Parts: sequence; C-alpha cells; structure tokens
Amino acid sequence: MLRCRGLEKRFGDLTAVAGLDLDVEPGETFGLLGPNGAGKSTTIGMALGVTTPDAGTVEIADRGSPTDPSVRRGIGFAPQELALYEELTALENLRFFGQLHGLHGRRLGERVDWALEFAALTDRKSDRVDTYSGGMKRRLNLACAALHDPELMLLDEPTVGVDPQSRNHLFETVERLAEAGKTIVYTTHYMEEAERLCRRVAIVDHGRVLACDTVASLIASHGGRSVVEAELSGPPTGAARQLGTILEDGSLRFEADDASTAVADLAAAGVEYRALHVRRPDLESVFLELTGRRLRDA
Repeated sequence: MLRCRGLEKRFGDLTAVAGLDLDVEPGETFGLLGPNGAGKSTTIGMALGVTTPDAGTVEIADRGSPTDPSVRRGIGFAPQELALYEELTALENLRFFGQLHGLHGRRLGERVDWALEFAALTDRKSDRVDTYSGGMKRRLNLACAALHDPELMLLDEPTVGVDPQSRNHLFETVERLAEAGKTIVYTTHYMEEAERLCRRVAIVDHGRVLACDTVASLIASHGGRSVVEAELSGPPTGAARQLGTILEDGSLRFEADDASTAVADLAAAGVEYRALHVRRPDLESVFLELTGRRLRDA
C-alpha cells in the first residue's frame, strides 16, 4: 500500500531523513516510532506528497506518487496539530472537508452522519468546536481524516493531550478502521499504543530505520531479559549477593529469561523469598535499547 525507497530530505545542514525504506502492507496498522527529531513527521510529509524528497521515491498502492492529486485523494491524514476551524461547528467542519474531497449531495450527508457517529459527536454536532474538550477535538480531527473513506490513513500522534476515556475511544475507532480494511500508519510516543494497535512497528532515528518487525519479534530480538525482584525472607546471604544486586530495602534484583528460570535460579542458590516480581521486556525496552536513553528536547 505504501512503499518508500531511499527517501532523503535535508533542511540546510540538517539531514532529517537519510535513505529511509518502508513497506506498509494493505490492511495493516503499522507503527512508526522514534524520538523527537528522528524524521517521522518529515517522512509522513513525503508520504502525503506535500514535502518533496531530495532523493528516493514514494508509491501508493501501485498507483504512483502522492504528488498526483488523484493518488493523494486515497489518503486520509490526521495531523498532530489539530486541523479544524474552531469558529465552526462539527457539522460545518465535516461538510467543508467533505466538499474539499469532492463529496456532494446525498453522499456527503451520509458520510457526515457516519463521521459524527464515528466520533461520538452527534449530540454536539451544532456546537462550535472552540467549546469542545481536547478529547472531542481529537475525535473530530480523526473523523475528518476518515470522512472521504480513504484506503490509506496517516495518523500523527492522534492521542496527544487527551484524557484516558477519550484515548480509549480513539483506540477503539482506530481498531474499527482497521477492521474495515484500512491501511493505517500510526506515529506515537506511547509504546503501549503501538503494542495494542500495530501489527508491525518500525523504529526510526536520525532519519533511518533501525529495526522493523512485529512487536513480538522486536521484543524477542532487542528487549533483553526479564528483570526480577525477590523480597527476601531474611537478611541477604552471600549466595543472594552473588546472584544479583541487593537493593536499599534488602530485596534482591537480578535478570532471568522468564519467571520459571528465576524460581530455578533462586532455588539453586538456596535463596528463600516471600514474594517475586518479574518485569518482562516490552516495546519500551526495545525503543530505549535501539535509540538510547539520552534526553531529546528537539
């Protein structure tokens, strides 16, 4: 559905994207993850056809470049910065964007009604958007992107700044789009979102793809071992100290492949404990392993 080959983009001395390759299959929800400044937004811009690459190509569904308006009409985009007219109502926003996409008459009315239900805003359709909560605006932003029934949807940080209830509703709406067969590229800083929604994930940094695979395979390849903390039954013994690190509260921390291995390691060392806590590797572990733990402020 989306094929990027050798994408490069420079802004003066800054190389935002450096030879990036991506393949997003039809009907999959694909996660694009990376630190601030990794090149995600620039890549999305080139996939939309609004940012011109310095090198490389983008192809949508074997139809050609998104710079072709007929190809771009098959894309829906929900930007991180809300693309709404706040002095208009939800109904007016949807009608306006629908007409921009060539919808008219009965078809426009049907799609607007669908979008209002999709965003759970039917009861507030006649209220100005500037009276909406952040979560309501995010829902409308996503509904505008899906209004013209595109095959490919590019969702850039669609849950930024929303409350847990609105975030959960947005998850459910993305899942509804996936069930309807939409191809979705989803950028986020929230690892749990990618784990829940995405079949495959690409982790990018410095404009390159560092790893791309299913979430389970990425965790298996790059997540490392489980971290175990054992609440000891008594004072730490020499055997316990040899097995791992003694924490300030007197508990023992060490690494193991899984919980059963941890139990076996403790038994073999003769260490008695009253409780065992296992923190398994997850997508955040992979992300930090590949991109580092240094703060990124830009």
